[in-house]
Amino acid sequence: MTVTISVDVMGGDHGISITVPACLDLLAQFDDSYLILVGNSAAIEKSLRKVSIEVKKRIKVIHATEVIESDDSIEVALRRKKDSSMRIAIDQIKLQTADAVVSAGNTGALMAISRYVLKTLQGIDRPAIATRMPNQKGTGTTVLDLGANSDCEPIHLLQFAQMADVMVRVIERKERPTIGLLNIGEEVIKGNEVVKQAGELLRNSQLNFYGNVEGNDIFKGTTDVVVCDGFVGNVALKTSEGLASMISQMIKEEFGRSLLTKFMAFLVLPILLRFKKRVDHRAYNGAMLLGLKGLVIKSHGSADRYAFYMALMRAYEAAKNDMVGNIGKAFEHIANSSTNHDPTEKAVALESGDIK
Repeated sequence: MTVTISVDVMGGDHGISITVPACLDLLAQFDDSYLILVGNSAAIEKSLRKVSIEVKKRIKVIHATEVIESDDSIEVALRRKKDSSMRIAIDQIKLQTADAVVSAGNTGALMAISRYVLKTLQGIDRPAIATRMPNQKGTGTTVLDLGANSDCEPIHLLQFAQMADVMVRVIERKERPTIGLLNIGEEVIKGNEVVKQAGELLRNSQLNFYGNVEGNDIFKGTTDVVVCDGFVGNVALKTSEGLASMISQMIKEEFGRSLLTKFMAFLVLPILLRFKKRVDHRAYNGAMLLGLKGLVIKSHGSADRYAFYMALMRAYEAAKNDMVGNIGKAFEHIANSSTNHDPTEKAVALESGDIK
């Protein structure tokens, strides 16, 4: 099976100077990968002038006259920039010319356009943004939602968990991923009503529900998946990124204070490099927009060549393993389950107060 990925090469802070080299890295790594590069065709062709003919056979360039900027509103992205590189890249999935799309552009625009063009899978109310965050075990913890849905109902958190369950089983080959519900304490009585009701739904689901977890459990690797609403998830993500950046900067400053500290840094360099590798956020780049009728990957806007390559690789792996199809099948199975185990009816009962 070949995998074709559509790439918005104009998105992000660096654009073509980063995205195209990363695309070439993917082509070098996987012989069955093909790429559709969407953006300014003249600039793209210029960046490909030294590429071999054999590699160029696996690349298609599509010209786009517009670029969605980081400060563009959703209205501008949807209605006024219909010839943007992001929009055309997403259209390739609808046209069935691509198996996945990757963009480092405006997150809100990417979600809005993807939902408008591709629609959601049957049985899913809202798409969610999911990514892996580093943990002590070195395996990474999948966290969602990370900003797509600021306000959620209990059923939405259940659906996020169900989608993440499929994602981890398909991508990480874990048969029964553990699911944690992010809360302010481990006790069942903790949290607001939405979280409490979501916990009840998860306990009565077929998922491998661990229970409530706290913020530090994300980095301990207590569970394979941590579920929360988009407001909390985005705060947790940005806080962790800021903390990692601060620690890295502090280490540099302390080791650079004098000739003695610089010499000490040289002595412990192997340890520092191993530490950097373990917490390198670039290795976890590539958030998935789960719940859509198509595979959409969001790269961090400031991604460098390696980080953008990792986002492309996540798209490749997910497409290769038909993650979208597997999520669709999982929700079909849920829909066909006995009404006694119907999570939607359970959610309605919870919200109406029938279940305490």
